[in-house]
Amino acid sequence: MSDKGAETGHLQELLSRVGEGLDEYLKFEHQDALHTDKNWRQQLDVPLPEKGEGIDAVTRELIEQVIPNGSAIPNPGFSSFITTGATTAATLAATAANIASPQRYMLTAFNFLEELSLKWLAEMCGIGKLKGVYSSGGSVANLIALGGARQYAFEQIGIDPAADGVDRPVRIYASEECHHTIQRSVGVLGVGRRAVRAIACDQTGRMLISALRSAIIEDKAHGILPMAIVANAGTTNTGAIDPLQAIAEVAQEHKIWFHVDGAYGLPGILDERISHHYEGLEKADSVIVDPHKWLGASVGVAATFIRDRELLQRAFTQEPADYLEGSVDPSAGVIEHSMDDFGIPYFDYGVELSAPCRGVVVWALIKEIGVEGMRHRVKQHNDMAKTIAERARNHPNLELLIEPSLSICCFRYVDSQIDDLDQLNQRLHRQLVRENTYMPSTTRVKGTLALRPCYIGARHQPPQAEELVEAVLRIGREIARN
Repeated sequence: MSDKGAETGHLQELLSRVGEGLDEYLKFEHQDALHTDKNWRQQLDVPLPEKGEGIDAVTRELIEQVIPNGSAIPNPGFSSFITTGATTAATLAATAANIASPQRYMLTAFNFLEELSLKWLAEMCGIGKLKGVYSSGGSVANLIALGGARQYAFEQIGIDPAADGVDRPVRIYASEECHHTIQRSVGVLGVGRRAVRAIACDQTGRMLISALRSAIIEDKAHGILPMAIVANAGTTNTGAIDPLQAIAEVAQEHKIWFHVDGAYGLPGILDERISHHYEGLEKADSVIVDPHKWLGASVGVAATFIRDRELLQRAFTQEPADYLEGSVDPSAGVIEHSMDDFGIPYFDYGVELSAPCRGVVVWALIKEIGVEGMRHRVKQHNDMAKTIAERARNHPNLELLIEPSLSICCFRYVDSQIDDLDQLNQRLHRQLVRENTYMPSTTRVKGTLALRPCYIGARHQPPQAEELVEAVLRIGREIARN
């Protein structure tokens, strides 16, 4: 056998062994990584190796010490943060890309799927006229979208902010429930975190249009340049969807960039029972969504969609480099090799030059289950939140703190004999997590501590909603009794 053949065969063998270790992990019969019986830290904490031990030793340690002590996030009972474990399709696609196409550029099948998957994703989520670019997560996706907003706002007054900087104060309008990546994005963009003006919400967590209008009029009177209005298509706290149609009308009236943060909730549009809440989405100038949330990709896959993608090129161009652009010659008119052209210049549409092929992952996810499969998943998860809400409305020891909009439900345990219910629910939550079976997060709704399960994972199944409620009741009774 040739060296090349031996290497290929060895890779197949090693991947098979790692796959067996991951299959064992996915049974979720293991204890938490910090369980008292674990000693993996002592096994892994060794001095810097002067001599390598070889790939077989590394593979063995991965299987024996690293994989069994991984994260709780892929666990079917995990419903804390809005992220999940990768599905098999995502894992296979990402592994293939790691080997066969380390970069997303050049005219390869992987590069082709980068654009095709963006097109599919936009069509599935009701924004088919927008063009996209992938990035590492919602933080960067929002940064890219707001970079476009900054470019647009200043170009309207004859300034190129990416080239020359900003010369006046600006304002970004976002609800009190907006994700903190909005503030970080505008800080990075050089207009300052304090440029974000928080707009009050109603009792359902949706932006108040009257408050938005008043804020814009007031800022304009003081000579502040409106840069963007940020709406939520599913807040991270409660899943609330802002009144997109009304916000779009305000944005059009004042000629302000309209951005929709749908990192978590954009796929909710597939649930026809609530799709009317997304009316106005088609008027957005930019929209983001994270396939590593509801779609089931591994963490590190987000997408920014924008009405005019060339605006991003002006906002984020890295300027030509001889060793890059000079190494291809598309002007020759004859493309005979995958390295004759970079393909679509994604490196000028965002902040990453080196970037993995994320499109193949999204392609694999959609190809596997289709729009119908994704719709079924979204509706099932929304129903799980409704199940908990129904139990909370009808049980004397539970309280629903806000009606669920999507797949998040905020509720708490109550007992008339207990004065500090926040403390009770905080203790309840920590015990719940330590049991390592049902692991929601907490948040605050109108100042009250809430238990907050969020269902987005492909491994989340309907019985888990009822089972979580029963665990909350059991633990709540134990704490109250003691």
